[in-house]
Parts: sequence; structure tokens; C-alpha cells
Amino acid sequence: MILIQKEVDTRGLNCPLPILKAKKALADMASGDVLKVVSTDPGSVRDFQAFAKQTGNELIEQTVVADEFIHLLRRR
Repeated sequence: MILIQKEVDTRGLNCPLPILKAKKALADMASGDVLKVVSTDPGSVRDFQAFAKQTGNELIEQTVVADEFIHLLRRR
């Protein structure tokens, strides 16, 4: 079980808004904290993979539930 410190709802938003909202949320979090981002944008899967590589934050998990894409990121 992963303890989630913050959740960001980006349903209905398309690139680059889910990434921008995640970046803003991560800036206010402590190192090691976990952020959950819920998106309806299919492109967010690839976007969050690239975002994690570029920023050094760990992409813990990506799952699809119904038509929602759930991303878990650990703050570097």
C-alpha cells in the first residue's frame, strides 16, 4: 500500500495542463512524498513518463481505471 500525500484531479484537461498542475503540486511537497494525478487524457501516460525522466521524480505507477489514467509520482 502506497501512502499518498496529495491528489490532483486533472479530469477533462489536456496536455500540458496535467503536467503543469502536477509540477505545481510537487513544488509544495517534501522529498519522498507521493502525488496522485488523475487524468482523462490518454496522452498523459507518455507525458508523465517523459516528465519523470526530465525532472528526476520517480514515476511509481501508472494505471488505467475505466477511462481514467492514474499516475503516482514520488517527489525527488
